[in-house]
Amino acid sequence: MTRNAKDTAPEGVGETAHHEAPAQELPPDLNQAILEAAKQVAVLLKRGGHAFALAGSVAVYAHGGTGNLQHDADFCVLPDDTDAVAATLREAGLPVFAPPEDWLLKAKCLGQDIDLIHELGGRPVGPELLGRAVDLSVDSVHMPVLAPTDLMRSLLAAFSEHHCDFGAVLPIARQLREKVDWPALRREFGESPMPSAFLYLLERLGVIATEEAATQGGAP
Repeated sequence: MTRNAKDTAPEGVGETAHHEAPAQELPPDLNQAILEAAKQVAVLLKRGGHAFALAGSVAVYAHGGTGNLQHDADFCVLPDDTDAVAATLREAGLPVFAPPEDWLLKAKCLGQDIDLIHELGGRPVGPELLGRAVDLSVDSVHMPVLAPTDLMRSLLAAFSEHHCDFGAVLPIARQLREKVDWPALRREFGESPMPSAFLYLLERLGVIATEEAATQGGAP
């Protein structure tokens, strides 16, 4: 993994590399700009032969969620592949750097932030997680996208006493509710106060079935 805090890039970056096009050439809509950046990075990762999966709000969009994207594009990569991923992106003219957080790398593409995550929800990204990814078209570019249950698992795992923004995750749960294995998440997080509280909130709002109804084959 690259540990330098400063960006390093091939000579000539900023002159002709199309990934860092002038701001006036970017789509005026921020959501579309994030989508364009996600597509560019996905194409580079595919060409480089890297195992990866789209994550975050762009993955929710790929699964049929709204186009209200959040700040950046997220990709899950294998921990042992982070150096090679960084090299692939740098060769294409993208700046890549290591932030203080030791569970990801960051890059820039078309002026948008890119997170290259190798530890998701407190767990290292592994072949099993990437193997469950679904191949979907993201604004006309096919790429592996984290499975809905894994997306929701990562959001639940992030809840703690210091970070517990149910309001941000609630719309995602509504959008993905028919695609998520909720009983599996109940089994996994049943003893964790914050995630189980969120699941209870979903029950009370009628987003998902209660545990009793789910056991009996009920629906929200």
